[in-house]
Amino acid sequence: MEEAIQAFDWNRMLVGDAPLEFLFEIAFRTIIIYVYCLALLRWLGSRTIGQLSTIEFLLVIALGSAVGDSMFYPDVPLLHALLVITMVVLANKALDLFIAKSARAEIVIDGVPEEAIRDGVVCKAFIASTTFSQSELFQQLRRQGVENLGEVARAYVETNGGLSIFLAKNPKPGLPIVPPWEIDPPKFVKRGTTLEGSVGCKQCGMVTEVPTDCCSHCGYDVWVEINK
Repeated sequence: MEEAIQAFDWNRMLVGDAPLEFLFEIAFRTIIIYVYCLALLRWLGSRTIGQLSTIEFLLVIALGSAVGDSMFYPDVPLLHALLVITMVVLANKALDLFIAKSARAEIVIDGVPEEAIRDGVVCKAFIASTTFSQSELFQQLRRQGVENLGEVARAYVETNGGLSIFLAKNPKPGLPIVPPWEIDPPKFVKRGTTLEGSVGCKQCGMVTEVPTDCCSHCGYDVWVEINK
């Protein structure tokens, strides 16, 4: 049978059964896990963590685990948890100082803004990336009142996952995104069809008068009718 837990056993609460040298191992393991989690979060991308920076998000995760375990599990000594929390905070502060003094470090850790739209057309590099799917990009645009891509001069995905939009001074016809395609699909046009209005590439939004075999911007071959 397991030995009954004795309340307010100071030796168990502060040190536990491990030798004091184990504190150095905890410090080492904390740094390893911290760096590993940081690399994973950078790989996952900014939209995974919403409005927090990568460092802030990692700090929340690390502190949450360290604080939670020491609160609920009697076999987790407080000194161990306090050391983990201290090491996480110190590592976070060290990274903040490193980023403040090194522009290259800031780019490696936090990343750089990514251009999503230029002059009403989704950028080829953005299409190839996994930052946003098309439906997610359109959702972000609609949340800021955009009804078609022709209204957008520039759009950037910031390092915190948010979308910054700069509207065109003189909006032009563009790929419609209102209403959402999931609710009311757009009218697709066959190649070579002559219309009174224009058509836009379904993938990038490039506008042309007559649908061709493939889009000159992204190479896609599906066209959507655009009303002027």
